[in-house]
Amino acid sequence: MTGKSNAVKLEHGVLSAEQQENLRLFKIKTRIDNENYLRSHPEVELLVGDFLRNVLLKRPGDIREFAAEHFTDPKLQSDTVSTMDKTDDMIKE
Repeated sequence: MTGKSNAVKLEHGVLSAEQQENLRLFKIKTRIDNENYLRSHPEVELLVGDFLRNVLLKRPGDIREFAAEHFTDPKLQSDTVSTMDKTDDMIKE
């Protein structure tokens, strides 16, 4: 024996047609699930938008420290609820 195998050598990262289809369907389902979650939790958009706005305005040197302070601020929940209430009131008018 020369040590060579008759088996076909597969390249890493190559998916079969079935695997590609399964991956495509998984991505579609994930996007739909994410969209449904975000629609049922509008506060997520508000929290992320508020954080990004503050980052761009203040341009902190240590973004991790800034994020930790931002998301542990005791007023964050009440500020978020207040903003959501104002948004709801504007929509109703």
